[in-house]
Amino acid sequence: MNYPARVHKLRSILRRRKLDGLLVGRPENRRYLSGYSAGDHSINESSGMLLICLKGTNYLLTDFRYQQKAEQETEGFDILLYPKGLIPLLSTLLPNLGLKRIGFESHYFLHSTAAKLLEMGGKKKLEFIPTEGVVENRRLIKDPDEIAIIRKSVRLNEQVFREVFQTITTDMTELDIAFQLETIMRSKGSERPSFDTIVAAGDNSALPHAVPGNRRIKVNQPLMIDMGLILDGYCSDMTRTFVVGEPDKRYLKIHRLVRRAQLAAIHHIQPGRTMKEVDSAARSIITEAGYGKNFGHALGHGVGLAVHEEPRLSSQSRRKLRPGMVVTVEPAIYLPGWGGIRLENMVIATEEGCEVLNQDTTWLDI
Repeated sequence: MNYPARVHKLRSILRRRKLDGLLVGRPENRRYLSGYSAGDHSINESSGMLLICLKGTNYLLTDFRYQQKAEQETEGFDILLYPKGLIPLLSTLLPNLGLKRIGFESHYFLHSTAAKLLEMGGKKKLEFIPTEGVVENRRLIKDPDEIAIIRKSVRLNEQVFREVFQTITTDMTELDIAFQLETIMRSKGSERPSFDTIVAAGDNSALPHAVPGNRRIKVNQPLMIDMGLILDGYCSDMTRTFVVGEPDKRYLKIHRLVRRAQLAAIHHIQPGRTMKEVDSAARSIITEAGYGKNFGHALGHGVGLAVHEEPRLSSQSRRKLRPGMVVTVEPAIYLPGWGGIRLENMVIATEEGCEVLNQDTTWLDI
Protein backbone atom coordinates (compact mmCIF):
# COMPACT_ATOMS: atom_id res chain seq x y z
CA MET A 1 0.00 0.00 0.00
CA ASN A 2 1.22 3.49 -0.83
CA TYR A 3 0.61 5.08 2.58
CA PRO A 4 2.69 8.23 1.88
CA ALA A 5 0.53 9.00 -1.16
CA ARG A 6 -2.62 8.64 0.93
CA VAL A 7 -1.27 11.02 3.56
CA HIS A 8 -0.21 13.46 0.84
CA LYS A 9 -3.78 13.56 -0.55
CA LEU A 10 -5.18 13.99 2.95
CA ARG A 11 -2.90 16.95 3.53
CA SER A 12 -4.41 18.62 0.46
CA ILE A 13 -7.82 18.30 2.14
CA LEU A 14 -6.47 19.80 5.36
CA ARG A 15 -5.09 22.71 3.38
CA ARG A 16 -8.49 23.37 1.78
CA ARG A 17 -10.15 23.23 5.18
CA LYS A 18 -7.50 25.50 6.70
CA LEU A 19 -6.55 22.89 9.29
CA ASP A 20 -3.03 22.55 10.68
CA GLY A 21 -3.59 18.92 11.59
CA LEU A 22 -6.07 16.08 12.01
CA LEU A 23 -6.47 13.56 14.85
CA VAL A 24 -7.47 10.17 13.43
CA GLY A 25 -8.81 7.63 15.90
CA ARG A 26 -11.00 5.22 13.94
CA PRO A 27 -9.04 1.95 13.56
CA GLU A 28 -9.86 1.49 9.86
CA ASN A 29 -8.75 5.04 9.12
CA ARG A 30 -5.52 4.58 11.06
CA ARG A 31 -4.76 1.44 9.08
CA TYR A 32 -5.65 3.09 5.77
CA LEU A 33 -3.18 5.92 6.35
CA SER A 34 -0.35 4.15 8.16
CA GLY A 35 -0.62 0.35 8.03
CA TYR A 36 -1.10 0.21 11.81
CA SER A 37 -3.49 -2.71 12.33
CA ALA A 38 -4.20 -2.69 16.08
CA GLY A 39 -7.88 -2.53 16.92
CA ASP A 40 -9.65 -0.86 19.82
CA HIS A 41 -10.74 -3.24 22.56
CA SER A 42 -13.76 -1.17 23.43
CA ILE A 43 -15.31 2.22 22.78
CA ASN A 44 -13.34 3.76 25.64
CA GLU A 45 -10.02 1.96 25.14
CA SER A 46 -8.06 3.16 22.13
CA SER A 47 -4.89 1.51 20.82
CA GLY A 48 -3.65 4.77 19.37
CA MET A 49 -4.21 8.02 17.54
CA LEU A 50 -2.70 9.39 14.35
CA LEU A 51 -1.75 13.05 14.23
CA ILE A 52 -1.56 14.08 10.59
CA CYS A 53 0.20 17.41 10.30
CA LEU A 54 -0.22 19.78 7.39
CA LYS A 55 3.56 20.14 7.26
CA GLY A 56 6.47 18.20 8.65
CA THR A 57 6.39 14.98 10.65
CA ASN A 58 3.30 12.85 11.25
CA TYR A 59 2.85 10.93 14.48
CA LEU A 60 1.30 7.75 15.85
CA LEU A 61 0.42 8.34 19.49
CA THR A 62 -0.02 5.17 21.54
CA ASP A 63 0.98 3.50 24.81
CA PHE A 64 3.59 0.95 25.86
CA ARG A 65 1.40 -2.08 25.04
CA TYR A 66 1.41 -1.26 21.33
CA GLN A 67 4.88 0.23 20.92
CA GLN A 68 6.49 -2.75 19.17
CA LYS A 69 3.49 -3.34 16.90
CA ALA A 70 3.42 0.32 15.94
CA GLU A 71 7.15 0.33 15.15
CA GLN A 72 6.82 -2.83 13.05
CA GLU A 73 3.81 -1.76 11.01
CA THR A 74 3.77 1.97 10.50
CA GLU A 75 5.38 3.71 7.57
CA GLY A 76 6.25 7.42 7.60
CA PHE A 77 5.16 8.11 11.20
CA ASP A 78 7.11 8.89 14.34
CA ILE A 79 5.93 6.86 17.34
CA LEU A 80 5.24 8.78 20.56
CA LEU A 81 4.04 7.13 23.78
CA TYR A 82 1.61 8.70 26.21
CA PRO A 83 2.35 7.20 29.65
CA LYS A 84 -0.06 9.66 31.29
CA GLY A 85 -2.76 9.55 28.60
CA LEU A 86 -3.52 11.16 25.25
CA ILE A 87 -4.69 14.57 26.46
CA PRO A 88 -1.58 15.36 28.56
CA LEU A 89 0.63 14.45 25.60
CA LEU A 90 -1.37 16.60 23.18
CA SER A 91 -1.33 19.56 25.55
CA THR A 92 2.45 19.67 25.20
CA LEU A 93 2.94 18.31 21.68
CA LEU A 94 0.52 20.53 19.75
CA PRO A 95 1.90 23.88 20.97
CA ASN A 96 5.45 22.65 20.43
CA LEU A 97 4.57 21.80 16.82
CA GLY A 98 2.95 25.19 16.31
CA LEU A 99 -0.45 23.69 15.45
CA LYS A 100 -3.42 26.00 16.06
CA ARG A 101 -6.44 24.55 14.22
CA ILE A 102 -6.73 20.78 14.64
CA GLY A 103 -9.54 18.64 13.27
CA PHE A 104 -10.78 15.54 15.06
CA GLU A 105 -13.11 12.69 14.04
CA SER A 106 -16.26 13.81 15.81
CA HIS A 107 -18.19 10.73 14.68
CA TYR A 108 -15.72 8.43 16.44
CA PHE A 109 -14.46 10.37 19.49
CA LEU A 110 -16.28 9.82 22.75
CA HIS A 111 -18.13 12.89 23.98
CA SER A 112 -16.00 12.82 27.13
CA THR A 113 -12.77 12.81 25.08
CA ALA A 114 -14.00 15.62 22.84
CA ALA A 115 -14.95 17.64 25.91
CA LYS A 116 -11.45 17.21 27.34
CA LEU A 117 -9.95 18.28 24.01
CA LEU A 118 -12.05 21.41 23.89
CA GLU A 119 -11.26 22.24 27.52
CA MET A 120 -7.54 21.76 26.89
CA GLY A 121 -7.80 23.83 23.71
CA GLY A 122 -9.25 26.74 25.66
CA LYS A 123 -6.35 26.68 28.08
CA LYS A 124 -3.70 26.34 25.38
CA LYS A 125 -5.35 28.69 22.86
CA LEU A 126 -5.89 25.85 20.40
CA GLU A 127 -8.97 25.43 18.20
CA PHE A 128 -10.35 21.89 17.79
CA ILE A 129 -12.63 21.49 14.76
CA PRO A 130 -15.15 18.61 14.58
CA THR A 131 -14.90 16.77 11.27
CA GLU A 132 -16.76 13.84 9.79
CA GLY A 133 -15.93 11.54 6.89
CA VAL A 134 -12.61 13.16 5.97
CA VAL A 135 -10.73 9.86 5.69
CA GLU A 136 -13.82 7.74 4.92
CA ASN A 137 -14.44 9.76 1.77
CA ARG A 138 -10.94 8.84 0.61
CA ARG A 139 -11.72 5.16 1.26
CA LEU A 140 -14.83 5.21 -0.97
CA ILE A 141 -12.84 4.41 -4.12
CA LYS A 142 -10.63 1.34 -3.81
CA ASP A 143 -7.24 1.43 -5.52
CA PRO A 144 -5.85 -1.57 -7.44
CA ASP A 145 -3.93 -2.89 -4.41
CA GLU A 146 -7.09 -2.82 -2.30
CA ILE A 147 -9.18 -4.49 -4.99
CA ALA A 148 -6.62 -7.28 -5.34
CA ILE A 149 -6.82 -8.04 -1.61
CA ILE A 150 -10.63 -7.83 -1.58
CA ARG A 151 -10.72 -10.38 -4.42
CA LYS A 152 -8.59 -12.75 -2.35
CA SER A 153 -10.78 -12.19 0.71
CA VAL A 154 -13.91 -13.04 -1.30
CA ARG A 155 -12.29 -16.16 -2.78
CA LEU A 156 -11.18 -17.41 0.61
CA ASN A 157 -14.61 -16.74 2.08
CA GLU A 158 -16.17 -18.85 -0.66
CA GLN A 159 -13.65 -21.65 -0.13
CA VAL A 160 -14.55 -21.79 3.55
CA PHE A 161 -18.26 -21.81 2.77
CA ARG A 162 -18.00 -24.62 0.22
CA GLU A 163 -15.90 -26.74 2.57
CA VAL A 164 -18.51 -26.51 5.31
CA PHE A 165 -21.50 -26.62 2.96
CA GLN A 166 -20.55 -30.13 1.89
CA THR A 167 -20.67 -31.37 5.49
CA ILE A 168 -24.01 -29.92 6.64
CA THR A 169 -26.49 -32.51 7.94
CA THR A 170 -29.56 -32.58 10.18
CA ASP A 171 -27.33 -33.77 13.03
CA MET A 172 -25.83 -30.28 13.23
CA THR A 173 -26.97 -27.15 15.03
CA GLU A 174 -26.64 -23.53 13.98
CA LEU A 175 -23.77 -23.18 16.45
CA ASP A 176 -22.00 -26.24 15.04
CA ILE A 177 -21.98 -24.70 11.56
CA ALA A 178 -20.92 -21.24 12.78
CA PHE A 179 -18.08 -22.76 14.80
CA GLN A 180 -16.83 -24.76 11.82
CA LEU A 181 -16.95 -21.74 9.53
CA GLU A 182 -15.00 -19.50 11.90
CA THR A 183 -12.47 -22.23 12.75
CA ILE A 184 -11.71 -22.94 9.09
CA MET A 185 -11.47 -19.20 8.33
CA ARG A 186 -8.64 -18.85 10.80
CA SER A 187 -6.96 -22.10 9.75
CA LYS A 188 -6.79 -20.82 6.17
CA GLY A 189 -5.07 -17.58 7.11
CA SER A 190 -7.77 -14.98 7.78
CA GLU A 191 -7.29 -12.54 10.65
CA ARG A 192 -10.77 -13.21 11.99
CA PRO A 193 -14.42 -13.12 10.90
CA SER A 194 -15.40 -9.68 9.62
CA PHE A 195 -18.55 -9.93 11.81
CA ASP A 196 -20.24 -12.51 14.01
CA THR A 197 -21.22 -15.32 11.65
CA ILE A 198 -24.97 -15.72 11.15
CA VAL A 199 -26.39 -19.22 10.79
CA ALA A 200 -30.18 -19.25 10.97
CA ALA A 201 -32.36 -22.31 10.42
CA GLY A 202 -36.10 -22.55 9.79
CA ASP A 203 -38.17 -19.62 11.01
CA ASN A 204 -35.06 -18.21 12.71
CA SER A 205 -33.94 -17.11 9.23
CA ALA A 206 -36.75 -14.55 9.26
CA LEU A 207 -34.52 -12.53 11.61
CA PRO A 208 -32.08 -10.50 9.45
CA HIS A 209 -29.41 -10.58 12.19
CA ALA A 210 -30.23 -13.90 13.82
CA VAL A 211 -27.83 -15.24 16.46
CA PRO A 212 -26.81 -18.90 16.07
CA GLY A 213 -28.09 -21.18 18.81
CA ASN A 214 -28.79 -24.84 19.53
CA ARG A 215 -31.53 -25.09 16.92
CA ARG A 216 -30.99 -28.19 14.77
CA ILE A 217 -31.03 -28.12 11.00
CA LYS A 218 -34.22 -29.57 9.56
CA VAL A 219 -34.95 -31.02 6.16
CA ASN A 220 -36.68 -28.78 3.60
CA GLN A 221 -36.52 -25.62 5.76
CA PRO A 222 -34.61 -22.43 4.89
CA LEU A 223 -31.03 -22.30 6.14
CA MET A 224 -29.35 -18.90 5.92
CA ILE A 225 -25.59 -18.41 6.31
CA ASP A 226 -24.20 -14.86 6.35
CA MET A 227 -20.43 -14.91 6.71
CA GLY A 228 -17.33 -12.89 6.05
CA LEU A 229 -13.66 -12.81 6.93
CA ILE A 230 -10.78 -10.35 7.10
CA LEU A 231 -7.71 -11.04 4.98
CA ASP A 232 -4.78 -8.61 5.15
CA GLY A 233 -7.14 -6.05 6.66
CA TYR A 234 -9.88 -6.26 4.03
CA CYS A 235 -13.32 -7.73 4.55
CA SER A 236 -15.58 -10.02 2.59
CA ASP A 237 -19.31 -10.52 3.12
CA MET A 238 -21.59 -13.15 1.58
CA THR A 239 -25.02 -14.64 2.31
CA ARG A 240 -26.31 -17.95 1.03
CA THR A 241 -29.76 -19.40 1.70
CA PHE A 242 -30.64 -22.99 0.79
CA VAL A 243 -32.33 -26.10 2.13
CA VAL A 244 -31.05 -29.47 3.24
CA GLY A 245 -33.17 -31.81 1.16
CA GLU A 246 -35.64 -30.76 -1.50
CA PRO A 247 -37.11 -27.24 -1.57
CA ASP A 248 -40.88 -26.98 -1.80
CA LYS A 249 -42.79 -24.75 -4.21
CA ARG A 250 -43.05 -21.88 -1.74
CA TYR A 251 -39.34 -21.86 -1.12
CA LEU A 252 -38.53 -22.00 -4.83
CA LYS A 253 -40.92 -19.15 -5.60
CA ILE A 254 -39.41 -16.82 -3.00
CA HIS A 255 -35.82 -17.82 -3.68
CA ARG A 256 -36.20 -17.16 -7.41
CA LEU A 257 -37.90 -13.83 -6.72
CA VAL A 258 -35.02 -12.69 -4.51
CA ARG A 259 -32.49 -13.83 -7.10
CA ARG A 260 -34.35 -11.93 -9.84
CA ALA A 261 -34.27 -8.78 -7.68
CA GLN A 262 -30.54 -9.23 -7.10
CA LEU A 263 -29.82 -9.58 -10.82
CA ALA A 264 -31.91 -6.50 -11.62
CA ALA A 265 -29.93 -4.44 -9.12
CA ILE A 266 -26.60 -5.69 -10.45
CA HIS A 267 -27.70 -4.76 -13.97
CA HIS A 268 -28.40 -1.21 -12.72
CA ILE A 269 -24.94 -0.71 -11.22
CA GLN A 270 -23.50 1.77 -13.70
CA PRO A 271 -21.27 4.84 -13.20
CA GLY A 272 -23.41 7.92 -12.60
CA ARG A 273 -26.43 6.02 -11.31
CA THR A 274 -27.54 6.87 -7.79
CA MET A 275 -27.60 4.40 -4.93
CA LYS A 276 -31.32 5.05 -4.67
CA GLU A 277 -31.88 3.94 -8.28
CA VAL A 278 -30.06 0.66 -7.71
CA ASP A 279 -31.99 -0.02 -4.51
CA SER A 280 -35.23 0.71 -6.34
CA ALA A 281 -34.41 -1.75 -9.13
CA ALA A 282 -34.45 -4.63 -6.65
CA ARG A 283 -37.08 -3.29 -4.27
CA SER A 284 -39.67 -2.70 -6.99
CA ILE A 285 -39.56 -6.36 -8.04
CA ILE A 286 -40.10 -7.57 -4.49
CA THR A 287 -42.81 -4.97 -3.86
CA GLU A 288 -44.71 -5.78 -7.04
CA ALA A 289 -44.76 -9.44 -5.99
CA GLY A 290 -46.48 -8.44 -2.73
CA TYR A 291 -43.52 -8.75 -0.36
CA GLY A 292 -42.47 -5.10 -0.02
CA LYS A 293 -43.11 -4.99 3.72
CA ASN A 294 -40.92 -8.10 4.13
CA PHE A 295 -37.80 -6.37 2.77
CA GLY A 296 -37.15 -3.66 5.30
CA HIS A 297 -33.40 -2.97 5.09
CA ALA A 298 -31.20 -1.29 2.51
CA LEU A 299 -30.11 -3.25 -0.53
CA GLY A 300 -26.41 -3.14 0.29
CA HIS A 301 -23.38 -1.40 1.73
CA GLY A 302 -19.76 -0.69 1.00
CA VAL A 303 -17.07 -3.17 2.02
CA GLY A 304 -13.37 -2.55 2.56
CA LEU A 305 -11.34 -2.15 5.72
CA ALA A 306 -14.73 -2.15 7.49
CA VAL A 307 -17.42 -4.66 6.62
CA HIS A 308 -20.07 -1.93 6.72
CA GLU A 309 -18.94 1.37 5.25
CA GLU A 310 -19.95 3.92 2.66
CA PRO A 311 -21.42 3.91 0.09
CA ARG A 312 -24.87 2.56 0.97
CA LEU A 313 -27.24 1.12 -1.62
CA SER A 314 -30.25 2.69 0.04
CA SER A 315 -33.53 4.33 -0.87
CA GLN A 316 -32.26 7.35 1.11
CA SER A 317 -28.96 7.82 -0.73
CA ARG A 318 -28.53 10.08 -3.76
CA ARG A 319 -24.77 9.44 -3.89
CA LYS A 320 -23.66 8.43 -7.39
CA LEU A 321 -21.78 5.27 -8.26
CA ARG A 322 -18.16 5.69 -9.30
CA PRO A 323 -15.66 3.15 -10.63
CA GLY A 324 -13.77 1.50 -7.78
CA MET A 325 -16.66 1.41 -5.32
CA VAL A 326 -17.19 -2.03 -3.77
CA VAL A 327 -20.68 -2.83 -2.50
CA THR A 328 -22.84 -5.76 -1.48
CA VAL A 329 -26.11 -6.52 -3.25
CA GLU A 330 -28.34 -8.37 -0.80
CA PRO A 331 -32.10 -8.29 -1.39
CA ALA A 332 -34.19 -10.42 0.92
CA ILE A 333 -37.67 -11.49 1.94
CA TYR A 334 -38.40 -12.32 5.60
CA LEU A 335 -41.61 -14.12 6.52
CA PRO A 336 -42.20 -14.48 10.29
CA GLY A 337 -43.16 -18.03 11.24
CA TRP A 338 -41.73 -19.48 8.02
CA GLY A 339 -38.25 -18.09 7.45
CA GLY A 340 -36.26 -15.76 5.27
CA ILE A 341 -34.22 -15.80 2.09
CA ARG A 342 -31.34 -13.38 1.55
CA LEU A 343 -28.81 -13.64 -1.27
CA GLU A 344 -25.70 -11.49 -1.06
CA ASN A 345 -22.82 -10.98 -3.46
CA MET A 346 -20.08 -8.37 -3.55
CA VAL A 347 -19.77 -6.18 -6.64
CA ILE A 348 -17.22 -3.66 -7.85
CA ALA A 349 -18.34 -0.73 -10.00
CA THR A 350 -16.28 -0.37 -13.18
CA GLU A 351 -16.04 2.12 -16.03
CA GLU A 352 -18.41 -0.03 -18.11
CA GLY A 353 -20.79 -1.21 -15.39
CA CYS A 354 -19.83 -3.65 -12.67
CA GLU A 355 -18.12 -6.94 -11.92
CA VAL A 356 -19.53 -9.54 -9.53
CA LEU A 357 -16.66 -10.64 -7.31
CA ASN A 358 -18.32 -13.85 -6.10
CA GLN A 359 -18.06 -17.06 -8.11
CA ASP A 360 -20.01 -19.38 -5.81
CA THR A 361 -23.23 -20.60 -7.47
CA THR A 362 -24.88 -22.48 -4.62
CA TRP A 363 -28.26 -20.93 -5.34
CA LEU A 364 -28.18 -22.20 -8.92
CA ASP A 365 -28.45 -25.75 -7.64
CA ILE A 366 -32.12 -25.26 -6.78
